[in-house]
Amino acid sequence: MRPIAITTGEPAGIGPEIALRAACACGRSCVLLGDRALLEATARSIGLPWPLPPSCTVEHEPLVQPVDAGRPDARNARYVLRLLDRAVYGCLQGEMAAMVTAPLQKATINEAGIAFIGHTEYLAAATGAPTVVMMLVGGGLRVALATTHLALSQVPAAITRASLGAVLDVLAHDLRIRFGIAHPHIAVAGLNPHSGEGGYLGREEIDVIAPAIQDARARGIDADGPWPADTLFVPDRALRQDAIVAMYHDQGLAPLKFASFGRGVNVTLGLPLVRTSVDHGTALDLAGTGRADASSMMAALELAAVLSAAAGP
Repeated sequence: MRPIAITTGEPAGIGPEIALRAACACGRSCVLLGDRALLEATARSIGLPWPLPPSCTVEHEPLVQPVDAGRPDARNARYVLRLLDRAVYGCLQGEMAAMVTAPLQKATINEAGIAFIGHTEYLAAATGAPTVVMMLVGGGLRVALATTHLALSQVPAAITRASLGAVLDVLAHDLRIRFGIAHPHIAVAGLNPHSGEGGYLGREEIDVIAPAIQDARARGIDADGPWPADTLFVPDRALRQDAIVAMYHDQGLAPLKFASFGRGVNVTLGLPLVRTSVDHGTALDLAGTGRADASSMMAALELAAVLSAAAGP
């Protein structure tokens, strides 16, 4: 059985701890990517066995600078990215079944002079995927984003008829192929309050979102909307959807994290590989304390195993 690659993320954050806890508890073959000495020290400090159980191996990638828990160092930025590159290569070569990523510190990578928006965008570029979709799974919900890590002021211009159509295509495809939903139903949120109130609060729903939904329906995708986000995310309604498309990051992730924080999973759709991640950040205030909760990392590993099995050998 091919192992699942686990990138251990920002070395000064909780990534090494939660990666170790999840790998030791999951019971399936995993390869931890990171600095061996850091991982050994972390394992010993939290009472995990070292050497690790036979199902868990470590592939060593040396740190550039020693780690001070809770204090990221921009000199380790390229180390963090090398972990991602190794996992991508392993998955594309068929050596690894999937990749699960621990959180990293975006600001620290940018401080190193490397333009970096987030995992989703980096993995799209690394694999040459034309359209990728960030989706969070948890609390009975699947919430995909039409835009990802953008300033709110940039969101309206980033949503076009073509881009939203591409998101719906990827989402519908992966719901069928990876999640095994034969005929997925997708509800699409509006951008503006009250979905624009018939154009009085904005025309994006009329000019962009509704036409993109109509195009998708013509291609055989069961999508409807645009619906006002505040009523679409009412629990009884949201839980009846196979997936919801939100127009921007916090519109979708705020309600999902309220429903499932600490147990949610971030999935990147549209890649030629399976990638999942946690629903939280580096938690620098918890780094080195031994008190990090690995529940989301465990959920990410479990979902990666399911999705990679669905994807086949």
